[in-house]
Amino acid sequence: MAISEALKKINVGGLTVSKKRGRGKNPGPEIHASKGTEIFVPQFSDKYVLEVIVTEDMEEDAIRIIKENATIGKIFVHPVLRAVDIKSGGEAEKAI
Repeated sequence: MAISEALKKINVGGLTVSKKRGRGKNPGPEIHASKGTEIFVPQFSDKYVLEVIVTEDMEEDAIRIIKENATIGKIFVHPVLRAVDIKSGGEAEKAI
């Protein structure tokens, strides 16, 4: 995955990728079934969600990398109020 490799170069330690099913404003692509005699438009299509947590000073670089390496999708930026690493007990940037 080009996004993962590019994020590694700016020292983003980890990310999570999840496969989801959903729909956007536009319907998914048609599926031709029964030897092309029937057309089915699925209600939901497969999507992938990428979750990345970075420090505020890395935010713009991470967004730029994702935009440069993705062809479709949206980026949502949410504040993380607190991060705690259960194993080490590190908090804030040490937990990321």
